Amino acid sequence: MTAAAPAATSRFEDHVGDPHRYRRLHEVMEAAARAHPDKPAIIHDDGRISFTELMAESEALASRLDGWGVRPGDRLLVVSENAPALVGAILAASRRDVWVIPLNARLTGAEVDRIAAHSGARRILYTSGVSPEAAAHGARAGAEEIDLGALGRVMLSPENPEATPEPVEEGPGQVAALVYTTGTTGNPKGVMITHANLILVADESGRGRQITHRDVVYAVLPMSHIFGLSSVLTGSMMRGATLRLAPRFDPDAVFRALADEGVTMFQGVPAMYQRLLAVLKSRGQTTIARPHLRYCSAGGSPLDPAVKAAAEALVGTSLHNGYGLTETTSAVSQTTPAEPAIDDSVGRPLPNMAVKVVDAEDRDLPDGQVGRLWIHSPGVMKGYYKAPELTAEVMKPGGWFDTGDLARLEGGRIFIAGRAKELIIRSGFNVYPPEVEGVLNAHPDVAQSAVVGRTVPGNEEVVAFVQPVPGRVLTREALVAWVSERLAPYKRPAEFVIMDAFPATATGKVLKAQLKDMAAQG
Repeated sequence: MTAAAPAATSRFEDHVGDPHRYRRLHEVMEAAARAHPDKPAIIHDDGRISFTELMAESEALASRLDGWGVRPGDRLLVVSENAPALVGAILAASRRDVWVIPLNARLTGAEVDRIAAHSGARRILYTSGVSPEAAAHGARAGAEEIDLGALGRVMLSPENPEATPEPVEEGPGQVAALVYTTGTTGNPKGVMITHANLILVADESGRGRQITHRDVVYAVLPMSHIFGLSSVLTGSMMRGATLRLAPRFDPDAVFRALADEGVTMFQGVPAMYQRLLAVLKSRGQTTIARPHLRYCSAGGSPLDPAVKAAAEALVGTSLHNGYGLTETTSAVSQTTPAEPAIDDSVGRPLPNMAVKVVDAEDRDLPDGQVGRLWIHSPGVMKGYYKAPELTAEVMKPGGWFDTGDLARLEGGRIFIAGRAKELIIRSGFNVYPPEVEGVLNAHPDVAQSAVVGRTVPGNEEVVAFVQPVPGRVLTREALVAWVSERLAPYKRPAEFVIMDAFPATATGKVLKAQLKDMAAQG
């Protein structure tokens, strides 16, 4: 059965107007700047930047892109944690029809290199002023130090002379961002997100959260992830809200911001709330100061009901839940202040979005039955970059997108039942087993490996089953050292199980369902 949400009505100041009238992301931000020129757009550890200043700094950076040989249709990769320079680069890229590629600085050098090669980026920026990891990547690449004034210090890679610009579209279907997942094959998979995708989804997400220019949003979710890029950054700033930038999650910094910095909105992943609760428990505290906080949400991974209840008691308001994917520009559905959920629903579809649940034969299922979740939305990606065959696998007739997730519908609300694909979501980050398996299988003492996810309260962890080469001795310590050099921390297995043989079919296919059961049992 297909479900679509009723159109939302705005009961608060709205300077955005009709989002369809904007061609580019920076245009909608300029609308916010005209409405609130002197208001802080960004607050960070070293100061604040007004909307007017941010627009001027982004134009100055756009001029620098011209001087660096970055042309319309080129790709600009930004290795970063949340920083003014990243926000400025996103807006500067929009001004010049450049595709921005926000990339988490905590990736390994090998991971950054693969994405740089796949994207054909003309230049790479590293936000060295706020991220030691970004600085290390820049030093490895021979990048030069550059001072961007109010945006902070960065490093600039040498120009890639072999970069080839992509065609530029005059309308909002122009690609704004290339957001990478590693893909089920273990190879980089770039999701092409258009200006229309970002503007429309962010506008609807902001309306659902009832954001106004009076809000201060704690921005700790990485803007290299679609949730941080679409909902936190774009959905907040286009409505005139202030972003309190945080390069990385730190419980004490969160407590200070909630108590003393006027933060009204906090968006995180369930693991963040678990950590906040654990820190307070270790200190014998049950409450925190939060005089201005009015909205909290969780996304990116399953929200355990017990964590939800404990977090709500702590923050004194509903902990909202939602659902989205990189391919749908994040938000598909969310609970709202007008309709909070007391169960594990991820809310109703956002306006202008439709969902349906289908069986194995792609036939519509009625309410209450679990099947694959399909989405029809203005937020659905343009496609996977340089991978038309992968795009064809998920795009269905009529413009429907097959999420690969299992769900049921009840009364117009969505309940996620699990994932049809093997994707593991660790602390809000996507982990694809084939990538981890590829790294493990490259170890000289490993014959084969199989990686599965294991559900823990409010999160998932990675479990690796490893079969050694006959006659070789394989230790957990050796495997830990091996993956530490080759995988980002969130991709590294929490447990290694060394086995002489895997359960398998007669044809040799590993029975991952059995391994998953073994992992769940500990």
